[in-house]
Amino acid sequence: MTSSDERFMRRALELAERGRGLTSPNPMVGAVVVAPSGAVVGEGVHMKAGAPHAEIEALRAAGPRARGAMLYLTLEPCAHQGRTPPCATAIVGAGVARVVAPLVDPNPLVAGRGFEVLRRAGVEVAVGLLAEEAALQNRVFFTAMRERRPHVTLKAAMTLDGKIADTQGASRWITGERARARAHRLRSEADAIIVGVTTVLRDDPELTVRLDEPWPREPYRVALDTEGRTPPGARFMSAGDPARAVVAVGDGVPEERVRPLRAVGATVIRCPTRDGRVDLGFLLGELFAREVRGVLVEGGGEVHAAFLDAGLVDRVAVFLAPLLVGGRAAPSVVGGAGRELKNGVRLGPLTVTPVGDDILVEADVIRGPREA
Repeated sequence: MTSSDERFMRRALELAERGRGLTSPNPMVGAVVVAPSGAVVGEGVHMKAGAPHAEIEALRAAGPRARGAMLYLTLEPCAHQGRTPPCATAIVGAGVARVVAPLVDPNPLVAGRGFEVLRRAGVEVAVGLLAEEAALQNRVFFTAMRERRPHVTLKAAMTLDGKIADTQGASRWITGERARARAHRLRSEADAIIVGVTTVLRDDPELTVRLDEPWPREPYRVALDTEGRTPPGARFMSAGDPARAVVAVGDGVPEERVRPLRAVGATVIRCPTRDGRVDLGFLLGELFAREVRGVLVEGGGEVHAAFLDAGLVDRVAVFLAPLLVGGRAAPSVVGGAGRELKNGVRLGPLTVTPVGDDILVEADVIRGPREA
């Protein structure tokens, strides 16, 4: 690989970023077509499932100049008929001579088949450039394809002493306006937002994406409600498409409790229970079947603990406010029975970002045994 290869691949990754929050259930992908002279003759971005893929947009922009050119692509091209025709055959048909990509697509429908189509047609294929950066950019998609469940981000806002509300239960507002706007950006990147029924009953949230401009995608609004206590008049029911308001109840809840929810158009998912709670793994499987690839869990503390105890958290995003409220009874960011220090959930690497007067701390959950 050359320095120019890296430069063009970084441009492709930069283009892919424009699709953040818009492409699910597809990954973000960017593409750059470079003529033998070294001139960029076409660029493309995938912006929406069902819309042309990045390589198709780039090839269209390049036109006949794609013949004999190099194509820099942030993920293996598809080789199957989905919402759009296969891209690998289009690349061959355009006469591209060389394809550079960081990674194999983990989607079982692709998984190396796209590169195979290219190589069989005599196209040179180079794989591995900036693989780590490309994998991080599409971490949600990669987790979903690998685990066959959505990627889970635990999001919370807390005081510097770890409280998500005061002793009276008040939590508005722990963080400032800029942090709340950033939190809505996180929502915009998710396919579903999950809270517990206690949050629904106490705060009556809408669970919508509220940004400066209207957001074109509407995440599912999900309440964990083992006993079926969600009132049909809860605001998250009417905050958007009623069918995208989901109430996950235990499979033993009487039908008369959920009938009013269905009557207002909500989606009710009956789940088996585990330890007296909705089985979170089952629910995530149901959401995955609805093309949910990334979820944002917004708590509170007991819900956070349940996801962590089930080993279902992949990433955390915690806003820290410069406040101390104290109080033994004030809820903390993670409830539950707690863990011994040696068994704590390990995080890293940390990214710390000032957001107004607050701080956003983000990190992936580290899997596997503690290293010596």
